[in-house]
Formats: sequence, C-alpha cells, structure tokens
Amino acid sequence: MKWVFWGGGLIVFYTYVGYPLFLWLRAQWSAAPVLRASITPSVSILMVVRNEEAVLRQKLENLLGLDYPADKLEIVVVSDGSTDGTERILSEFEPRIRWMASAEARGKAAGLNEAITAARGEIVVFTDARQKIEANALRLLVENFADPGVGCVSGELMLGDPEQGESQKGMGIYWRIEKKIREMESASGSVIGATGAFYAVRRELLGALPSPLILDDVYIPLSVRREGKRVVFDGRGRAWDAPDLGAGREFARKVRTLSGNYQLVQLAPWLLTTENPARFQFVSHKLMRLVSPFALAAVLISSCVLPEPIYRFALTLQIFLYGLSLTAIRSMALGPLTRIADAGLTFVVLNTAAVVAFANFVTGRKVAWTR
Repeated sequence: MKWVFWGGGLIVFYTYVGYPLFLWLRAQWSAAPVLRASITPSVSILMVVRNEEAVLRQKLENLLGLDYPADKLEIVVVSDGSTDGTERILSEFEPRIRWMASAEARGKAAGLNEAITAARGEIVVFTDARQKIEANALRLLVENFADPGVGCVSGELMLGDPEQGESQKGMGIYWRIEKKIREMESASGSVIGATGAFYAVRRELLGALPSPLILDDVYIPLSVRREGKRVVFDGRGRAWDAPDLGAGREFARKVRTLSGNYQLVQLAPWLLTTENPARFQFVSHKLMRLVSPFALAAVLISSCVLPEPIYRFALTLQIFLYGLSLTAIRSMALGPLTRIADAGLTFVVLNTAAVVAFANFVTGRKVAWTR
C-alpha cells in the first residue's frame, strides 16, 4: 500500500504544486512577451443567449458602451430557443445589433456556428450574457493582435464587485489561483483555454464547432494553437461576475466544465497526439484535475491501513483539513483558520464535482448547455 500512498500523493502534488512551479520556472527561463500596439481592426462580438431577459438589456447596453470605434464594431446575438422576453429585448436594440433566433433549443455550439458564419469582423469576440465588460477592455484585448504570432487572446474574469474588488472567499480564491496559472502559461507560451466570458480570436482561424460541444473556450483556443498561433492571457481586459451564484448552481457549473474536459478528448482525440503542440500543458492543466480526486482517495485509504508514524500523521492531517473545510458550510468563525476552511471547502467541492463528471462520462449522461 505504500506505493499507493506515495503514487497518489505525487499525482496530487504535481497537479496543484508541481505544474505551477514548472510554469513559473519556464517563465523565468524563456519569457515570450507579446508585441502590443494600438490598432482598431473590425470586430464582431458574438453572444448566444437563452431566456436571458433578466440580464440581457444591461448586457447589450454594456457592449454598446465599450470604448471602440462604432464603425468598426458589430454585435451579433443568437437566441437559442428562448421562450421569455429575450427576443423582444433584442428587437428593441435594432439596428444597433444584428440578431437571429432559433425556434428550437439547439445548444450553444450550434448558435455559435451560426453567429460565426454571420460575423464580418477581422477579430471575433466571444462573451456571455451575465458578465459586465469594462469600457476599455475590448481595445486592450485587441492590442495583442498587433503581434502576428497571436491568434487568440483571453481576457480576465473578476469575481466580485468592480467597486469593492475581487472576492476573498471560496471560488474567488480558486479563480485567482487559476488566473495565476494562466498568466504563467501565457508568459512563455500559450494558455490552455480562455475565459469564456470574454475572449477574442482571429476570424480566419475559426472553423465549425462540433454540435454537442460544451467547452468552446477550450476547444477554440486549442484549435488556434494547432494552427501554430499563440493563445495569450491579458489581465488588462476585464469582465466582472458575481462571486457566488448559489452553491447548487456553482456546483452544477463546475460539473459541466469538468464533464466538458472528458468530452473534449472524445470529440477531438488529436488533443492527445503530437498534432497538439500544447499536449503536455493540456494533460497537466486539464486532465490531471480529473485524476486528482481518485489520487486523494488513494492517499486517504492507504494512510488508514499503513501503521507507520508518518502515515498516521498523514491520516490525522487529512482528517483535520477535511473536517476544517466542513466548518465553512456553516460559516463558522474560526479566526485565522476561517480562510483556510473556506479554501478547503472549495477544494473539496471541486474534487467532488470531478467525481460526478467521471460518473457522467462512464454512464454516458450528457451535460447540456442551458444558460
């Protein structure tokens, strides 16, 4: 059982410590800065919506208020089988936006394919209905395309309030760590995936998306990388979202994202071949997180069985940390341990979501795009 303990521990260590450390060292050794310049190519902003009347008007006003030449900017929206007031709101914004509607819900990928076909801009920007984009973010994102080697640029999603800053709890902590990893990937190479709320791609690099696709913000950047172009992260281009949409909704969203990683391998097996220049990063950043919960279980079970003091200590430490994370459910005030408990709960929830995603994959249960 010793090899189970140390093997599982090594997987967990590499996933959450080893890979980020590798990225940091690589960024120090072989930094690859992006050549930026103030440019204004034509831009098409694409959005697929379904039953978003609660937030759609504010989103469209946000997009129309972006600091970018109006004659170089178009907004294309596809309503994917909306049954509320979404299409009425879209009609109110004509002719400042172009929109299309599907009577049936076909899924986000089908809507994006329709929008991409209709797009006229040299640069295509993808966004979602809920997040608010900062006024200068589009102009800053586009500056990266002055570098001919850049094919895709990811903006930064801020979880919190623009006036109060980013959240210091739960998913906010996780997301800040995730963004740091993306920054280090970008600093010396390419990001594995973009921020779905706000990212941009050269129009000529976009092809048709597989109809059941869940993670367009991973599939598209990796396809761009396959064409030999860089995918970079620019933290200056920011969009804001609520840090906590409710425990149930956050968990379902994470399950969907992790299920999407399994789907990616099925839809695009080239991701695991030499056709993918970012294969090592893809496995390290995305797939190792799918293995992590099983490695954690192996460490826990083996430390229960092994009698030596080091394994007894490991078992005690695990029980303490898992127990501490459960206190965050009740929002118990534990002084300096409160933030550790909150981060621990997020870690447990994310790994639980990975187990559910695995169950979905094994049983063939599909996780479809809704809103």
